[in-house]
Amino acid sequence: MMAMFRNFVSATQHRQHPQQQQQSGAAAAAPGDSLETQFSCPICLEVYHRPVSIASCGHTFCGECLQPCLQVPSPLCPLCRMPFDPKKVDKSSNVEKQLSSYKAPCRGCSKKVTLVKMRSHVSSCTKVQEQMANCPRFVPVVPTSQPIPSNIPNRSTFVCPFCGARNLDQQELVKHCMENHRNDPNKVVCPVCSAMPWGDPSYKSANFLQHLLHRHKFSYDTFVDYSIDEEAALRAALALSLSEN
Repeated sequence: MMAMFRNFVSATQHRQHPQQQQQSGAAAAAPGDSLETQFSCPICLEVYHRPVSIASCGHTFCGECLQPCLQVPSPLCPLCRMPFDPKKVDKSSNVEKQLSSYKAPCRGCSKKVTLVKMRSHVSSCTKVQEQMANCPRFVPVVPTSQPIPSNIPNRSTFVCPFCGARNLDQQELVKHCMENHRNDPNKVVCPVCSAMPWGDPSYKSANFLQHLLHRHKFSYDTFVDYSIDEEAALRAALALSLSEN
């Protein structure tokens, strides 16, 4: 949502400065916007957070964004699709230094903030929140005759099975449980698994935190086709693996 908002703001700025575009021959983005884009992760489109770089191709990503790629046997760079050794992914100290050195204006209040603090500032900036609330809603180009399904389970946000905290996405659920329920001995039903077509809503994990860390470091939405069953999904994954090798 935040990345979509940034793209919307950028497009608005381009429309507001046509004379400047003609003079420069390029998009009329403010210097801070260009700098922020230069130091943005290609996956989440936000300013790098704990950046890491792949040694073989040199591409840089947020540490958390690259994690799903590190969980597969033969990872490929998300940007150039080049195979890489997961053991040769290192913390990008040079990028971290630049994030701490460079400042850019907030796209809401225009206050200059160091790039390393941009994410936290934007998340609490009232101007950004107001602009996001006023962003145009998606409207189909033409009306559709297809009915909107009403029985699709919510697989985007989850409820903490320990304390009932709501509206946690998958990464937030992992972080919340590790910070608040690390020593909770209760056996609980995994809300992520129970929302899946193959999930058992009555099965309680003996060690829920370990289950979270091993099974839910990535988002199912990225890898799963919910319209096929588990066996068909396995066959599709094997076929894709063979085609990439």
